[in-house]
Amino acid sequence: MRLLPPSLWPRFLKRRLPTSLWGRSLLIIVLPVLVMQVAVTWAFFDMHWQTVTARLSDGLAGDVSWVATAYADEPTPENLAVISDRAQRAMSLSVALQDGATLPQETRRGTIGVVDRALGDALAARIDQPFWYDTTRYPAYVDIRVQQPQGVLRIIAPRERAVATQAHIFVLWLLIATVLLMGVAILFIRNQVRAIERLAEAAEAFGRGETQERFKPSGAKEVRAAANAFMDMRARIQRHIEQRTALLASVSHDLRTPLTRLRLELALAPAFKRQAAMRGDLDEMEHMIDEYLAFARGEAGEAAQEVAIGQLLADVAADARRAGAEVQIVSPEGLIAAVRPMGFKRALVNLAGNAAAHGDHVRLSARPLPSGGLEVAIDDDGPGIPEDMREEAFRPFSRLDASRNQNRKGVGLGLAIARDVARGHGGDITLDRSDLGGLRAIIRIPGRSQMAAPTGEAEPQGASSS
Repeated sequence: MRLLPPSLWPRFLKRRLPTSLWGRSLLIIVLPVLVMQVAVTWAFFDMHWQTVTARLSDGLAGDVSWVATAYADEPTPENLAVISDRAQRAMSLSVALQDGATLPQETRRGTIGVVDRALGDALAARIDQPFWYDTTRYPAYVDIRVQQPQGVLRIIAPRERAVATQAHIFVLWLLIATVLLMGVAILFIRNQVRAIERLAEAAEAFGRGETQERFKPSGAKEVRAAANAFMDMRARIQRHIEQRTALLASVSHDLRTPLTRLRLELALAPAFKRQAAMRGDLDEMEHMIDEYLAFARGEAGEAAQEVAIGQLLADVAADARRAGAEVQIVSPEGLIAAVRPMGFKRALVNLAGNAAAHGDHVRLSARPLPSGGLEVAIDDDGPGIPEDMREEAFRPFSRLDASRNQNRKGVGLGLAIARDVARGHGGDITLDRSDLGGLRAIIRIPGRSQMAAPTGEAEPQGASSS
């Protein structure tokens, strides 16, 4: 396995750290607690448990050495009985002699080598005769045997004489305290993160133009202050939009009145040379007023509904065919998306109309995205838009070069209105080169599409008409 160079470690760690506030907050709490637990446990075992175990083992080894030495000085049954009685009363040791026996050949060691190592070192330092010990056969006792000329002197000692047996209680309490602290921290972090998530949901809904009731701010003081500031900002923006819409509606109404009078006077006036041109100018002015009002008003007040995308594309195609273009529709059967019908249709009509005005062949295609979103593409075989001018095409009232001037039949608001609608749905529009040779406009809306259950005979996956 090849190790990363030190310069790449920060980037490597950054890609694997949590990206959400919930994950990062949890990591901020969990990581220090784990580090503290490991440090405390290591310090306990290294500085306390091992030290106490070593001292207990050393004391036990001293008592065993006294028993072995006392018996070696006078190896008689009477002396063994005295030694056994004293060892039992003063040291809690059980002493017995196995006549003619030898030390076992097998060695049994526990899973934690600290106990065996400490006891073995202590016995080796205190006893000159060969010895054998076992800390695993009896859970509550330690078996120690010392070789004597007469046989094996067997000493059974309580386990607490050789090892600090209460260490697991300390570790258990440490784990319980850690779990409780982490549980409380997770609970409080979740409450704080939930308050931020609610604020983000409200901001996202407002960005899509959805009207939500005023939610109650919760969480920390700073989060509540941010929520209150957002709601005040939302109210100011809504008032601004309402005032702009009312102003544009009033201007539109005031302009339509003289336009209607002029149109009526032209209709009643005798025929003259410039009459058709003036009627065209009036039609263009009325179209400009409609475009201005639509751009200013938008479709934010419209509620989202589940719409059959195939039927919507068919309606859009019918409008595009009136411009003289050949239109093809490619859409899976039963594709349904939750959109604002009038606004989304207006965006598609603007894009399809723009494609039909500059190309002879137009293709409308739709497909569900793997993430649950919707993608609608409008392709044409026209001259296209240069890559360095595609972003400029979305600016209101922008005018491109003569190769593809989308403003020759409008006021330069078609793409701007379409992008405004797409972003109001939480998505966006991008422009690219089409495989038909012209421009491709792609609308992507996140998390809003699904396939309806079939209710009749299924049509082909790609239905086309022209």
